Amino acid sequence: MKESKIAWGITGAGDKINEIVNEMEALVEEKPVDLHVYVSKAGEQVLKWYNIRNEIEEKFEKFSIEKNANSPFLAGNLQTGRYEGLILAPCTSNSVAKIAHSIGDTLLTNSALMALKAYVSVYIMPVDLEAGEIETKLPTGEILKMRVREEDERNVEKLRKIDGVHIVEGPHDIKPKVERMIEGG
Repeated sequence: MKESKIAWGITGAGDKINEIVNEMEALVEEKPVDLHVYVSKAGEQVLKWYNIRNEIEEKFEKFSIEKNANSPFLAGNLQTGRYEGLILAPCTSNSVAKIAHSIGDTLLTNSALMALKAYVSVYIMPVDLEAGEIETKLPTGEILKMRVREEDERNVEKLRKIDGVHIVEGPHDIKPKVERMIEGG
């Protein structure tokens, strides 16, 4: 089986970040995947806050941080087929809303929109899937209760209807989605 090249984007959300990192690490160990990690400016802040930035940079050979909406040149690499797909996990409600409304003003939102224009699949794990209360673990280990607004849920539903976007329901859903991506789905 040939090695698949996949871009993984980390936005400014910390929800389930440790579980996502574990899933991505297992994925790279189990599958023929060449993974390049792209971190937004806000994502870098979150990784530092969770004290895992250095760990991710050490675990994953290819690691880049956003300089602007087009640097590093992820959008071009997606459009020209260098990557078979883009995974945004975790994905903030802000990035979800931007992609749902075709606003590409950050590295990851721009790259997602450009990938979709070139028929490259985008897999998104929103932190705010459905309206109601959720719990997230802070870097201290404490649990924070948060409200997912109906507006956020509507944006996720809008994403579900966009051709080429695949919603990742949680960290457990990453490997099956990547396997589907590798198989061309």
